[in-house]
Amino acid sequence: MRFHKDILKIDAERATRELTTLISRQIHRDLRREGAVVGISGGIDSSVVAALCSRALGPDKVLGVAMPERDSSPDSNSLAEQLAKHLGIEYAVEDISGALEGFGCYHRRDKAIRRLFPEYGPGYRNKITLGASILEKDALNYFKLTVESPDGESRVRRMPKKEYLQIVASSNFKQRTRMSMVYYHAERLNYAAVGTGNKDEHLLGFFVKYGDGGADLKPISHLFKVQVFQLADFLGIPESIRRRIPTTDTYSAEVTQTEFFFGVDFEILDLVWYAMEHDIPVSEVAEELNLSEEQVQRVMKDIQQKMRTTDYLRMMPLEPDM
Repeated sequence: MRFHKDILKIDAERATRELTTLISRQIHRDLRREGAVVGISGGIDSSVVAALCSRALGPDKVLGVAMPERDSSPDSNSLAEQLAKHLGIEYAVEDISGALEGFGCYHRRDKAIRRLFPEYGPGYRNKITLGASILEKDALNYFKLTVESPDGESRVRRMPKKEYLQIVASSNFKQRTRMSMVYYHAERLNYAAVGTGNKDEHLLGFFVKYGDGGADLKPISHLFKVQVFQLADFLGIPESIRRRIPTTDTYSAEVTQTEFFFGVDFEILDLVWYAMEHDIPVSEVAEELNLSEEQVQRVMKDIQQKMRTTDYLRMMPLEPDM
């Protein structure tokens, strides 16, 4: 098999037909539910899932729920509303800021930030990014914390483990609160909670356990991110959503998914991953992607490491082995 840049191209019409059949069968027959609830964020994944559910069940059997909080980008809510109107599905907005305040999400996070930046306070913004690009050098994974003052000044520090863990643990209240809200609406309507994670997120661990990883079905968890974009084109997802750079929308300062977690653009990540799965020689991959063999090997190593270290996220709860 010759490796080439279009090897991940799918027949989007056929994939849509298969996925809509699957969604209908799983919701109606397997789960015995009457419709679908999808948490929509204005991102490509949730938009594609909402569109698939609308085709599978009918737009009158799909509820899209936007769940902004005080750190959310205003674009997320406006794009989610645009999508709902485009698909003709019911749309609800649930501001979860109050619930997060109650959990101490912001307070616990800011307490950790102030151990590194004592001046951090009202009006400041923050974000976490990877310390180095996978393609630039072979380095140990570490994270940087950036804070932006109200007057626009940015300061960056390498994060100690303690602060990193506390900030991430605090921020994870956001995804777990959203999951609870999706299930509230699913249960009141006798609908299924539909997950929006793709293959990159599911198998590399870019999700929160019992947060955005919590769902009754996950229809696109087998698709690479680049394939989700192909479905979006076929499904006619609004261009404003399709051209939006995938972000975490978790931190108050905008950070892309590549900067925070994946470390390399999806156009490279997904092709290298496919090549790794199909035992395609590193030299062939490097030549086709205009990379060095060392760079390809670093991407492969990072994929393997992420899968290994996040395996616990995909495990079912352990039970007594007796």
